[in-house]
Amino acid sequence: MVNNADKKYSLKTLGLLTGKKEVVIEDVPENVLTIAGVVDDPDKLPYLIESIKSLKIDDMDKFRFVLLRVQIDSHLHMNEDLERYMKRLYVSQVIEKLLYGELLLEEGGEDEEDEDEE
Repeated sequence: MVNNADKKYSLKTLGLLTGKKEVVIEDVPENVLTIAGVVDDPDKLPYLIESIKSLKIDDMDKFRFVLLRVQIDSHLHMNEDLERYMKRLYVSQVIEKLLYGELLLEEGGEDEEDEDEE
């Protein structure tokens, strides 16, 4: 854990979100710190929806990878701690839908063949 402005962040989570193994907390953008706080404590999500929706994000395409990394990591580690990784997955998907209107990595969607049959 590392502290920044009286808040604690997991270096492992910050590394995941930034895509870097070595993280200097001072270099992590505020919007990523906000996401890190929610990923580490998913029960905060209902209280931060407005804050997340109004995040200042310079590069929306690049920022989406922050959320995708959480989703991929959650799937990879689901068997280790089901509840923890299900919550992390849920948080990242809700944030992605909130910011982008849809999920890039959608599961269980209908195939194009299924749509053609209707």
